[in-house]
Amino acid sequence: MDYKKFLYEQKRREKELKAKSTQIVLKEIRFGPQTDEHDYEFKRKNAEKFLKDGAKLKAFVFFKGRSIIYKEQGQILLLRLAQDLEEVGKVEAMPVLEGKRMIMFITPKKKK
Repeated sequence: MDYKKFLYEQKRREKELKAKSTQIVLKEIRFGPQTDEHDYEFKRKNAEKFLKDGAKLKAFVFFKGRSIIYKEQGQILLLRLAQDLEEVGKVEAMPVLEGKRMIMFITPKKKK
């Protein structure tokens, strides 16, 4: 009987710890190197909403085929996004080229 009580207490403690822990949600936004102004604004608004909801943001520019020659445009696009989202989030990792993707992470700012 004592062993059953011990198992019950242990499960209850684990359940409480699990309830107190927070899950980090990761949202992704994908751009092309020559993303149009309207598409950029639409995706920026979504990114702002994700950050306000407390999710971490992974923004990346995907280079298809020979579009890899526009690396500078992709980097400018991501830096512009970081500057536009400055009020709601901070850049965790600057744009880095990994294969055919240029990736940047933005985390939400703490609420006051």
